[in-house]
Amino acid sequence: MKIRLLLATFFNVGRFPLAPGTLASLVTAAIFYAANYLFHLSIYTQIAAIVLLFLFGIPVAGKAEKDFGRQDPHQIVIDEVAGQMLSLLWLPLSIPLYGAGFLLFRFFDILKPFPVGAADRIHGGFGIMLDDIVAGLYALGVLHLLIALF
Repeated sequence: MKIRLLLATFFNVGRFPLAPGTLASLVTAAIFYAANYLFHLSIYTQIAAIVLLFLFGIPVAGKAEKDFGRQDPHQIVIDEVAGQMLSLLWLPLSIPLYGAGFLLFRFFDILKPFPVGAADRIHGGFGIMLDDIVAGLYALGVLHLLIALF
């Protein structure tokens, strides 16, 4: 198996037959929570990880798309990993808040409000990664707005 397919599918999570993007997001939220709990990651470390994953994910997703032989195949979930991580930035370590971040990210990733939908129509690895980053930004903004209000 090609390493890029292993990475693009988030170590084969994307090959799960039912809702692989949702499963990848759930696994990512759990890992991100555990990493913050165990290692007390600074905000700078979290941002650096997301930026590096996004930049690394562009060529990985683009080449994996060619390997699968179709545009933005559901098996590629490295984009969900990056978007889900983004939606969880600056959160207090709280399972309910991480759960809310997971739900909001999936909501925006599936609903695709503007400009998520526009980003989703961009071809290649950049488009694969970008729509989930924008969905993650939406989820991040809404979640922090709700935290501020309540």
